[in-house]
Amino acid sequence: MDRLKGKRIVITGSSRSLGRHFALACAAEGASLIVNGTNEEALADVAREVADLGVAVHAVLGSVAETEVCNALVETCVDKFGGIDVMVNNAGIVRDRTLIKMSDEDFDEVIAVNLRGPFLCTRSAAVAMKAQGSGHIIQITSASGLVGNFGQTNYAAAKAGLMGMMYTAAKELGRYNIRCNAMWPVARTDMTQPLIDHSDATALELGFGEPEDVAMGLVWLASDAAERFNSQCLTFNGLKTALWRSPSEDYIKQEQQAISIEELEGYYAELSPIPIYSSRG
Repeated sequence: MDRLKGKRIVITGSSRSLGRHFALACAAEGASLIVNGTNEEALADVAREVADLGVAVHAVLGSVAETEVCNALVETCVDKFGGIDVMVNNAGIVRDRTLIKMSDEDFDEVIAVNLRGPFLCTRSAAVAMKAQGSGHIIQITSASGLVGNFGQTNYAAAKAGLMGMMYTAAKELGRYNIRCNAMWPVARTDMTQPLIDHSDATALELGFGEPEDVAMGLVWLASDAAERFNSQCLTFNGLKTALWRSPSEDYIKQEQQAISIEELEGYYAELSPIPIYSSRG
């Protein structure tokens, strides 16, 4: 189909689960790929699968929590392919605990991979993209980062951080013709399967699409067909797509003089109960 022919793409965390499907879908559309993961055998397997599709591929082993690995991802893409067109920050881990039970290590490990890693990769990619005069950085976020999720304080903080990073990077890097977007892929993955297993509903009934279908959303977002997209968050589950907006003002009260505490009490008393922010409205 060649929608991504000529594109030089780095996908972190692409040795398994949804990241692997991202890599295979992009390869099927003609992209040259840098794949990444921490499991050497799994990484070699996906590199072979990509190569079998007839496109160029190189693997970089290691965790994106390490600066050297993130720099190597971009440097390899530039050295092997002559530049980098798209950076996809997909790598992620979970260490789920309720807030009260979450340890320092649980929090720090998730932040290191899911937020520090994308920062390091975004910074390295931005330097290379600035030098070549163009590029596209895509952050893979989740519902946890947009509306929160029980037992995922660390993961939610990291994924929400990606949204702030995306909005800020779009403001800073636009002058260099670098676009920055985010994607919330709603897919049945290693991370979401336990939720599905503990539910009486099917993956589809819960809104989770099959990863090979959801990967089509990334292909489109990385393609020239989405070139007018900047500072956007695309959600896609194979059957439903939408754009998410950052938090915005609601229940606005504007006065010409300072609003008193009593007026605040009265105003918000009339609005009670104010619903908890939820993706289900």
